[in-house]
Amino acid sequence: MGEYILAFFMFRYLRLTLRDTEILSKWDKLLQAGMITSAVLLGVEIIFDSVSQYTTWFSYLLLGYIAYLIYWKAEFSQRKSVFVAVLPFVIVSFLTKITSLTSTEFYQSWEDVYDVAGVFSVIWMIVMLVITNKQNKALAREREKTLQEEKQNKIISQMKADLEVQVVQRTAELTKQKEELQQTLDELKNAQKQLIHSEKMASLGELTAGIAHEIQNPLNFVNNFSEVNKELLEELQEAQTNGDLEAVGDITRDIIENEDKIMHHGKRAEAIVKSMLQHSRTSTGKKEPTDINTLADEYLRLAYHGFRAKDKSFNAIFKTDLAEGLPKISVVAQDIGRVLLNLINNAFQAVKEVEKPEVVVSTRHSAEGIEVSVKDNGPGIPQDIKEKIFQPFFTTKATGKGTGLGLSLSYDIITKGHSGQIAVESKPGEGATFTIKLPKT
Repeated sequence: MGEYILAFFMFRYLRLTLRDTEILSKWDKLLQAGMITSAVLLGVEIIFDSVSQYTTWFSYLLLGYIAYLIYWKAEFSQRKSVFVAVLPFVIVSFLTKITSLTSTEFYQSWEDVYDVAGVFSVIWMIVMLVITNKQNKALAREREKTLQEEKQNKIISQMKADLEVQVVQRTAELTKQKEELQQTLDELKNAQKQLIHSEKMASLGELTAGIAHEIQNPLNFVNNFSEVNKELLEELQEAQTNGDLEAVGDITRDIIENEDKIMHHGKRAEAIVKSMLQHSRTSTGKKEPTDINTLADEYLRLAYHGFRAKDKSFNAIFKTDLAEGLPKISVVAQDIGRVLLNLINNAFQAVKEVEKPEVVVSTRHSAEGIEVSVKDNGPGIPQDIKEKIFQPFFTTKATGKGTGLGLSLSYDIITKGHSGQIAVESKPGEGATFTIKLPKT
């Protein structure tokens, strides 16, 4: 009976090992048939004990078929260790059965040996099944671990693919944003250029009004001395006719002196026009030796008369305190002129409501080079505003009255264009002083 039980459990074991696999559908009916056959024959032996000597052989056929499946079918090859565990029991049982049927005397003389062999085969089967079970559990754990790793790898692969898609999408979005930002930046640069141009045109307008006043003086001198020279030439002609050589000499000297004065004021007018042209054209960035005293004096007067042209009621004391023997320094005169004009205009704007307005432009030597200061006696600059005045587009003027770029452009011209410094000192109610420091080289 043990053989049928063994066959039943072997069929059941093989069926269980194929569970959750695609192979089970191929062998399931056959394995179930083996289990049923084993159970039926076991029942027959139990009920009809007299036929056991005939039916027992079917159990060996079933076990032989199991051995065939395990050793010749790849689907069951991994179950060899289990069959090895039960094989000694099957062999001992088979030999015992054969011997008992073919040679009773031999069997009886060796019965004790067969019994011991049977016991050892059972022990072997139990031990090997325990070991095999442990091995199978270890293999199952390893297989589960491998499956988990494969599952994780699939998940990671899927996540990687998703991330790659997201990266592509994000890259496309960032590229689009970059293009939009670049377009916005280009538009801002164009707007900035237009604002800078507007600022330059505004300062040019203020300068032009001052130039119109300043150029009138040398022109008046030129006209007056030209009229005087005309009268002197008529007198010279008369003296020559009369032969009065002494009078001719005196008149000639007067004419020469007047011509020198005409030339002087003509050059003065030329310098004013040249200054206006330099201020209006785009800067070349070329640095040339420049007399800062002359530049400061000229732009102070031009700024004042320009301010007066806009407001006839405005009057202020404006004066210079220029250091003697100041050396020429290499600067872009056009740009420094713009800075001075901007600072001086701001100073006149600050003293507009003061009872006795005064603006002073001064120069002096310093260890690093030359300092130029523009001082006013206006209301001063509040501390919270003082930190912002050099920021682009910051202005305290009413809307439409200023771009807020004047001091910002001045800061860039001095610090970036000339490696200098520009700073402001101010106390509320005591005015403000802007100081430019320009290096010698």
